[in-house]
Amino acid sequence: MRRIILASASPRRKELLKQLIGDNFVVCPSSYEEPPQPGMNPEELLLKHSVEKARDVAKHFDSGIVISADTSVLYNGEILGKPHLPEKAKEMLEKLSGKKIQVITGLTVLDLDSAQEISESESTNVWMANISKEQISAYVRTGEPLDKAGAFAAQGKGAVLVEKVEGDFFNVVGLPLFRLGKILERLGVSVFEEGFS
Repeated sequence: MRRIILASASPRRKELLKQLIGDNFVVCPSSYEEPPQPGMNPEELLLKHSVEKARDVAKHFDSGIVISADTSVLYNGEILGKPHLPEKAKEMLEKLSGKKIQVITGLTVLDLDSAQEISESESTNVWMANISKEQISAYVRTGEPLDKAGAFAAQGKGAVLVEKVEGDFFNVVGLPLFRLGKILERLGVSVFEEGFS
C-alpha cells in the first residue's frame, strides 16, 4: 500500500481524507507562506498555492503521494479570506446574505515515486440563505466563523445558513473527494484497496 501524505494542518481536510482512506496517511503541514500574486485570477492563484504546498512537503519524503489543497470563497470575483475578528465576520456574513457564492479549491496530488504531479481545480456554487442580523450575531458568538473562509462552516452550525449547493459539497468543506478519488485512480491508487479502511 502506498504512503499518503496530507500537506495540510486543517482538521476538516484530515477528517475528509480519513473518510476516504481511513487512518492510512500522515499529516505534514506545509511551511509555504502563500504570498500575493498580482495578475493571477483566483483559480490560478489557488492552483499555484496548492502546487507550492505539495512541493514544499515533498522535500521531506523520498516516496509516497502528497495531497495538498487550497480553498477560497469567491463573491463577485473577490476572494474572501478568514475574518479572524467578530466584526469582520459580521460584515462578511451581511454581504453574503441571500447571495450566490463560489467555493473554489486548487488540488494537487504529487506522486514522488513516478514524479507525476496533477493539479486541478474544483468549483462549487453555494446559495446563502437570507440571514437576519440577529442570526448573524448569534452565529458569530459561537466563534465558528472566525477561522473559516467566507465566515461560515457548511459542515457545522453554518449549515443552517446554506440554502443550496450545486456541485461537490465536500469541496465546500475543503477537499473535493470525487476529484481526489479520480486523480488517485489515475496514479494507480484505488480508495477501495484493502488496507484503506
